[in-house]
Amino acid sequence: MTHLGTGRRRRVQLLAAAAAVSTLTALGGCGMIGGKDDDGTPAAGAGQSGAATPEGDPAAPPSAEAPPAAAKVDACALVTKGDAEKLAGTPLQDPLEKPEDRDSCTYTGPATGPTAQVEVYVGDGAKKFLDIDRELGHKLTPISGVGDESYAEDGTVFVSKGGVWVCVRLVRLEDPATYRAALETAARTVAGRL
Repeated sequence: MTHLGTGRRRRVQLLAAAAAVSTLTALGGCGMIGGKDDDGTPAAGAGQSGAATPEGDPAAPPSAEAPPAAAKVDACALVTKGDAEKLAGTPLQDPLEKPEDRDSCTYTGPATGPTAQVEVYVGDGAKKFLDIDRELGHKLTPISGVGDESYAEDGTVFVSKGGVWVCVRLVRLEDPATYRAALETAARTVAGRL
């Protein structure tokens, strides 16, 4: 009789558990467990699981409809190359070609200078940028009358309108206060295009 060591026995148990989960997942995906045909009748081989509740059961949570998907917004359409050049105060290069509805757009200064870059982020990335800056204790100043919510900090503005967050970031070597008004103008432009 062969005895397995504790470590090896544990690995065998984990592999057996993983195989069981994979089998149940496959059966559920095939309609073998709790599935229904297109007409709403139980699929062949499908039985009611212990977790199912009758439709009239008051303990059953109401079915929530999925919220409508937010329309995709192209970051380069929110801040065009002309807008970015006006913000940076210098000519910039075209952004890299990407598919439509891109959630970020970056305009960079030419290799000959001056150092300049305008970055635009849309959606979850923009909101995450704001959340991180808040966690780091950055000084965020509300911008009055722009979108549903908007903030400015050195070199960056954040705008929310209709649940869509946008971040516009300017990289220049001069004092950020020099570009504060231009950033707020960019925030108003973005809010108007959302």
